[in-house]
Amino acid sequence: MTVTDPGARAAAERAGRELEDASALEILGWAAETFQEQFCVTSSMEDAVVAHLAARVRPGVDVVFLDTGYHFPETLGTRDAVAAVMDVNVITLAPPRTVAEQDAELGPALHDRDPDRCCALRKVEPLRRGLAGYRAWATGLRRDESPTRAGTPVVGWDERRGKVKIAPIARWTQRDVDAYVAEHGVLTNPLLDDGYASVGCAPCTRRVAAGEDARAGRWAGRGKTECGLHG
Repeated sequence: MTVTDPGARAAAERAGRELEDASALEILGWAAETFQEQFCVTSSMEDAVVAHLAARVRPGVDVVFLDTGYHFPETLGTRDAVAAVMDVNVITLAPPRTVAEQDAELGPALHDRDPDRCCALRKVEPLRRGLAGYRAWATGLRRDESPTRAGTPVVGWDERRGKVKIAPIARWTQRDVDAYVAEHGVLTNPLLDDGYASVGCAPCTRRVAAGEDARAGRWAGRGKTECGLHG
């Protein structure tokens, strides 16, 4: 299944239908067997659930992390802990320009003035380059996270990148995630215990209040709800 394969999208969508009721381990097992070393997991290091699941079916799996230059120290610490204690190969991607270089060229605090462009430069483009050698990637998207994610397939076609996109825990709820973390002692970002329900870049993330949507703390006060990695 390659970018030039005209049947790639149809095959991915067929797999999504066939695996809709499969467990996360079964979905990841299919991905690992189908794509071998050309399969990776991406992680924001909010937690290591999908990385942990993937390592159970493919020990040493590549786990791709985007270091935007704006992460909380706790997020970088979670990345380092995952690399140290889990059977995965953590690969850190960085934008071509440091924050200081971006500030010098485009002005300071681009994330405040034009958050979409900041995300494009520091997330979307680095991930495009970082996924170039893979045919399929897995993400921790869940349908219950927000209305924009409600239709997430467990296996689908990433049109922008020409790759198979896998969301093995798409059907999980937060309760399912919490239960898996507790059962397996999975690493989580300490900020989740400090009022943050969703962890992104520090300038664009705040704690959430009781009753707020889990992603209400991301780009609060703006119409923006996604960074652009998933649509």
